[in-house]
Amino acid sequence: MSRVRFRPARASAAAAPVGTAGEDAVELTRGQNRAVRRRSLALLGSLLRPRRARFLFTITLVVLSQAARVAGPAVIAFGIDHALPALQSGARLPLLGAGAAYLTAAVLAGVLTAGYVAATAALSQAMLLDLRLRVFRHTQRLSLEFHEKYTSGRIISRQTSDLEALRELLDSGISSLASGAMYMLFTAVSIFLLDWQTGLLLLAAFVPMYLLTRWYQKRSAIAYRGQRVASAALIVHFIETMTGIRAVKAFRREHANAERNDELTEDYRLATMRSINLNGVFQPGLVLIGNVMVAVVLLAGGFRVLDGGLEVGALLALLLYSKRFFQPVDQMAMFYNSFQSASAALEKVSGLLEEVPTVRPPKHPVQLPHAAGEVRFDGVEFRYGDGPVVLPRMDLHVPAGQTVALVGATGAGKSTLAKLIARFYDPSEGAVQLDGVDLRSLAQQDLRRAVVMVTQEAFLFSGSVADNIALGRPGASREEIVRAAQAVGAHGFIEALPEGYDTDVNKRGGRVSAGQRQLISFARAFLADPAVLILDEATSSLDIPSERQVQQGLQTLLGNRTALIIAHRLSTVEIADRVLVLDGGRVVEDGAPADLIRGEGRYAALQAAWQDSLV
Repeated sequence: MSRVRFRPARASAAAAPVGTAGEDAVELTRGQNRAVRRRSLALLGSLLRPRRARFLFTITLVVLSQAARVAGPAVIAFGIDHALPALQSGARLPLLGAGAAYLTAAVLAGVLTAGYVAATAALSQAMLLDLRLRVFRHTQRLSLEFHEKYTSGRIISRQTSDLEALRELLDSGISSLASGAMYMLFTAVSIFLLDWQTGLLLLAAFVPMYLLTRWYQKRSAIAYRGQRVASAALIVHFIETMTGIRAVKAFRREHANAERNDELTEDYRLATMRSINLNGVFQPGLVLIGNVMVAVVLLAGGFRVLDGGLEVGALLALLLYSKRFFQPVDQMAMFYNSFQSASAALEKVSGLLEEVPTVRPPKHPVQLPHAAGEVRFDGVEFRYGDGPVVLPRMDLHVPAGQTVALVGATGAGKSTLAKLIARFYDPSEGAVQLDGVDLRSLAQQDLRRAVVMVTQEAFLFSGSVADNIALGRPGASREEIVRAAQAVGAHGFIEALPEGYDTDVNKRGGRVSAGQRQLISFARAFLADPAVLILDEATSSLDIPSERQVQQGLQTLLGNRTALIIAHRLSTVEIADRVLVLDGGRVVEDGAPADLIRGEGRYAALQAAWQDSLV
């Protein structure tokens, strides 16, 4: 009896509860489990539905190929019991027919098997392509709220290990199950047709095989769940370490992280060994049952041949069928392992796809092709999810073309205010308006064209400097890109780069300094030419020389457009027309910088403290 080499199922994190997009290692109620299974099956059905014809064609190939495989021993029995006696009587045609039939069955089995393997691969890859595109596009569409609470490691896991587990199932698991089940069915039918008494022996052998398989399935489900949880912890630790490698180096965390990695790796090794040990019992058990079955059939059949109750050819065919009947069982059990891993992956992916954006496009969008930049908060209240109110009722008017600086302690509500204007979030109450239009009603393309935020990180994507600037307005010409860089003072250092505007910035702008990255992001915003520009701590991470370089570009960038500047450094606030001092989500001071400095309020105190720090 053939052996199938054990290969541990692809590990992924544990199943996810309804509506949480895959929280790992959480126990579910029976009702939640049913809902998760329905959700996963619905996703699988949606992937399969457009490919029904290809699926039915694949199933047909599987059925025909297994029928051709099973035909061989029956043809041998016919040749021995009927064709050979006919040959002794001088009739060659039965034996030639038996040989031709056996050869035809073998060729058909090979061709049809190759056909269904190729068809299965094409079907699975088409489904996986559809799913990969869905996951990526849906993840991009989800609101910022989702991305701020959903760790990057888990998102990466959805696109990598989870989809890989599904790929293994779809590429080989389902075809192994279908072909194995059909082969066992046809083999059992052939045995009963040849000799019903041997069929009863097969049924008797089926009982211990079923009990062993159920034992294995129950314990392997637990073992593989533990393996997936251990793998998920290892992946998350690795991603966090590599993502935060600067902090690891700065705080000398290499040794502590290595010890933690050793613990997680050992946990994963032990979990994998438990799975392998289970397989070490299961596969030899199947081999033993199969060999005992062959021995019993040989013994019982041999006596019946001597008594004339069974022909020699039929006995040979029954022995071949009995030996082959158990071969697909261990493959099907391995499918169960892949299915366990893939079903958990499917649950998590379906949970991710079930997430609904909290910021949704308007059903009847209002067009605003030429925004002036007037911003108004009308009775706005805001809370993150079900949390406490972080912005109590706010009424605020920012005229078009005004530069407003937002000042206050950490957690005062400055970034929240900016996120509402950019419509990364929607207010819990009230409305944020641009030129009198509620942002929730404004066409998405007009909103993104009218409002641009430049963040502290100044993220640069892989590609050239010109490509990164052109993100502000895809399709811009090289001349427009250069003019934007010149306007904010970035042209000089870009030209000095090894390949000028065609220099690859590598990961996170590795070839340029923090100040230069910020100037590139300013050029990007200048090229976008928004009506409203939001600068979220755009200079807080820069040193004094870099800040002065950026300040010059900033003056040009602001121009006559509406601007909101979030800054801790008051040097950036000096260029503002108006200052809003926030505390606890409320505006506690509002006025021109010079007027507030002359007063005795919070801004004057902040200004005095800043001046003292420069001495």
